[in-house]
Amino acid sequence: MKIFGITGQKNSGKTDLAGRLIAAFRDRGLLVSAIKHSHHPADVDIEGTDSFHLRAQGARQVILSTPARWALMTELHAAAEPMLTDLIAHLEPCDLVLVEGYKTAPHPKIECHRPETGTPLLGAGYGIVAVASTGRPTTDLPLLSHDDTQAIADFVWSHAATLRYQP
Repeated sequence: MKIFGITGQKNSGKTDLAGRLIAAFRDRGLLVSAIKHSHHPADVDIEGTDSFHLRAQGARQVILSTPARWALMTELHAAAEPMLTDLIAHLEPCDLVLVEGYKTAPHPKIECHRPETGTPLLGAGYGIVAVASTGRPTTDLPLLSHDDTQAIADFVWSHAATLRYQP
């Protein structure tokens, strides 16, 4: 499996780019998995459902299985948030893992940038190997158009790191 990250400031287009890249890689016949990090609490389960009730009663893990999909929910119950490598260990083998967030993790990343937000580039120290922007910011890194999905996909594939993780 290969790994590549998408990072950037708030409202820089990270999720939009991640979604377009997933579609582009699927069109190329590749299997892609995604990991999204959020600094805010989020709930993927709906209050009132049976699975929500089981978690609310204290279950550490709940698997919800349907004919269309299954989901594993794990409650941390005050335990530390898992490391990215721990989360990757739960993924089935695939061609590429796209990671949104985890900007301090060591895998290579592309930074999304929209000058209209008024926020600067993140700068050095985050493993950023290119910038995808709607403008022309000053950078020594390769600069790609945020809207050129195919060019970004080519760049990501050629610069993705091979995961050293062995299950």
